[in-house]
Amino acid sequence: MSGMAIGLSIFAGLLVLLALRIHVGVGMLIGGAAGFMAMNDWDPSALLFTMNHLAYARLSNYDLAVIPLFMLMGQFATHGGLSKALFRFAAAFMGHWKGGLAMASTGACAGFGAICGSSLATAATMAQVALPELKSHGYSGRLSTGTLAAAGTLGIMIPPSVPLVIYAVLTQESIGKLFMAAVVPGLIAMTGYMLVIKLIVTLDPKAGPASEKHSWAERLTATLAVLPVMGVFAVVIVGIYGGWANPTEAASIGAAACGLLAIITGGMRWDGIKKSLIGTAHATAMIFLVLLGADLLNSGLALTQLPTELAEWVKNSGLPPLMVLFAILVVYVLLGCVMDSLAMILLTIPIFYPMVMGLDFFGMSVPDKSVWFGILALMVVEIGLVHPPVGMNLFIISKLAKDVPYMETAKGVMPFLASDFIRIGFLVFFPSITLGLVHWMG
Repeated sequence: MSGMAIGLSIFAGLLVLLALRIHVGVGMLIGGAAGFMAMNDWDPSALLFTMNHLAYARLSNYDLAVIPLFMLMGQFATHGGLSKALFRFAAAFMGHWKGGLAMASTGACAGFGAICGSSLATAATMAQVALPELKSHGYSGRLSTGTLAAAGTLGIMIPPSVPLVIYAVLTQESIGKLFMAAVVPGLIAMTGYMLVIKLIVTLDPKAGPASEKHSWAERLTATLAVLPVMGVFAVVIVGIYGGWANPTEAASIGAAACGLLAIITGGMRWDGIKKSLIGTAHATAMIFLVLLGADLLNSGLALTQLPTELAEWVKNSGLPPLMVLFAILVVYVLLGCVMDSLAMILLTIPIFYPMVMGLDFFGMSVPDKSVWFGILALMVVEIGLVHPPVGMNLFIISKLAKDVPYMETAKGVMPFLASDFIRIGFLVFFPSITLGLVHWMG
């Protein structure tokens, strides 16, 4: 078999393993090992030699230390009750509007995403806070669950974002630049979701009735309660991009600050600390297993020359660059039906990144193109979290909202998906939306 045929066979086999519900990290390890053996005449020595060094080479990467630190920061925020302060702040200013509590839930998800970095954790945590409030104020089940499933994706769109860290490691890109580039698109996503809610309650006022109006004294109290949380975000992001702290140092400061805030303001005790540490260990172990699997898979694919040949074929095919880009984005949407966001980034970036870097988009430089594509990939990957039938956020919200059928949640998220596609179109045709803040801060 040719290298191209072996590479395609690896992908086909991986999809079969995923369909059989094999863990994606294990599936990548199996696929990578098979490809490695096939390219070395089934001699196990080459595979064993590679695996002997693979784990150390990956886990000794200093940049990856930010992952458990960001995960710990999110765990402290989850178990320390910081999500309640964010929701009360947003509800104090918007709750008296029609659909205001749903908008407040969206804003709170964005705020929580600024100290969490995980969409699943954001969706699960904010749902526990917001669902009872939405239900008690007469919001429809479809609007409530659809809002929280979609807004949960802001956990990775608003930096810090674990998938962006992985993208930076894979492409040797600056974590600080990627975080800064994600801020404006993330805020546009939040605004788009709020506009969707406004449209829904305009067409059906009963779906999101207005609640009582808060006094300015209550609003001031809510604002003071949330200022420390926003301070953590500012320290982490400004610290990284300002140059006075590298990503690992900034993440360490953020995790420590979140822990102190959770203890002082949220009343977190030893049980919460223990759950935070165990949760961080579980999530980090899962992420690093997927990382190791992706490394072996990518090593096998590199031997087949599949990524290089595909990049050359695309470059010489004469296809319009935008057609290639949209094809890549469609692949991401389809992969989102069977794969989680982290696995998609790890599996596809080694293949798609060389393709995109070899094409001309609006005369952009390679550094700008690298950052722009990273944000585009992140935005499309988050669609997979809410895209029926197997979006992970849909299952999390449905599990918490037991009185709302899964199909109602799936229908409720459709208007938000339309907002996602419109936003992605703007980001494709107007790269300055993504790059403007990076250039200005640079």
